[in-house]
Amino acid sequence: MTSPATPVRIEDVAVNRFHQHLTLSACIGWSMVGYIVSVIGVATIPIAAQLHLSGNEQGMVAAMELLGVFFGGFVGGALTGRFGRRRPYALGPLIILAVSLSMYWVQSSAVMAVLRVFSGLAVGIEYTSAGSLLTEFIPQKSRGSRLSLLTVMWFAGAALAYIVGTSVLSSWGPGAWRHIMASPALIAATMLLLRLDAPESPRWLLSKGRRDEADRIIKKVYGPAFSLDNLGEHSPARAMRFLDAIRAGYGPRILFVVVFWACAVVPMFALYAFVPRLFSALHLTGDMASYGSIAITLLLALGCVIATGLINIIGRRTMIIGSFLFSGFGLLGLGLFPHAPGWVVLLLFGIYALFIGGAQVLEIVYPNELFPTEIRPAAVGFGASLAALSSSAGTWLVPVALELIGIGPTMLAAAAITFLGLLVSLVLAPETKSLSLEAAASLKR
Repeated sequence: MTSPATPVRIEDVAVNRFHQHLTLSACIGWSMVGYIVSVIGVATIPIAAQLHLSGNEQGMVAAMELLGVFFGGFVGGALTGRFGRRRPYALGPLIILAVSLSMYWVQSSAVMAVLRVFSGLAVGIEYTSAGSLLTEFIPQKSRGSRLSLLTVMWFAGAALAYIVGTSVLSSWGPGAWRHIMASPALIAATMLLLRLDAPESPRWLLSKGRRDEADRIIKKVYGPAFSLDNLGEHSPARAMRFLDAIRAGYGPRILFVVVFWACAVVPMFALYAFVPRLFSALHLTGDMASYGSIAITLLLALGCVIATGLINIIGRRTMIIGSFLFSGFGLLGLGLFPHAPGWVVLLLFGIYALFIGGAQVLEIVYPNELFPTEIRPAAVGFGASLAALSSSAGTWLVPVALELIGIGPTMLAAAAITFLGLLVSLVLAPETKSLSLEAAASLKR
């Protein structure tokens, strides 16, 4: 007697039109996040001039976005875990739409700061909902590259913010900052239209015991021949909360995600925010400094694109170790040789920018693969929240460090943070390449 054939796993199905639509809507969302986080940098000077903002008020307005992301990661994790992926997936762009339109009429730094908090809150919700929904639908072979693509789109959105902002200010004058701050509404409206018909995650429905609904969605997305038998995941005996996951043995993975994410973003955001000042401290001026800033931005994006193409070839563990190792060498060289010739400074900065792309794309891949359905959004939100807090502190400390200890020790400190990420990755980073979502999230490997 022959044994019955094993059902084809949904994760082994080829990418279909639904997956492409879902990827598109998630990518637009992450480009919007990059746009929103970066657009304030273009508009800060005309905003300060027209609203008569002090230096302290300018700092407050800039920092409120990260404060919102800090709370948004926790809020998004809670909402996505409790109410499912679909509703928070539409809530993020709805908040951005309302906040962006409100920016057009803002008259004070206090109101703008409050709006920026809500904007950051939406960003945190986007991190948790988009990553979870995409992870739980995308086939295994495409999961790593499509999740990595979100980071690439983040940088694309950031670049678009500078292009649009600079063009609008050049054409319409300083008073056009209101149009710049309201412009994310166009992206948010597009996102909202794309997401209104997004289905709920069958994995989340199954984790809540809603088997019939999960089965209906599977049939709708993959065809009538598919059912829960093709999902490859079974309903848990009981719901797992975040603290339950730590007690069950997921503590080291949570520690890994938080530490590696912080070590990846703190030096990048802190240094990138002050590239002109760092170049000046490294005695790099004139055209070389101007073109160097553009080159660093392009290399950051290029590093993410290369990592996206390699993630399913060399694997997650190899990528994150290599990323921290080689990018750390770039920062170490800048710290040891702060008075090197200009071309050497640019080369070392370029090495850092290019190789840190591997760790950047894994910020969304690893957290979504390492945890079960019940706590996936909470883990992603926790990592995003602490990364935002760390980035805020790092960005604030860079100018202070330059004044107190100088450029060499500042770059050495950035290298030390990067090498800490390397050490944690060597000890704790697992390999999830070629594993099903259930196997990747399991502790029994």
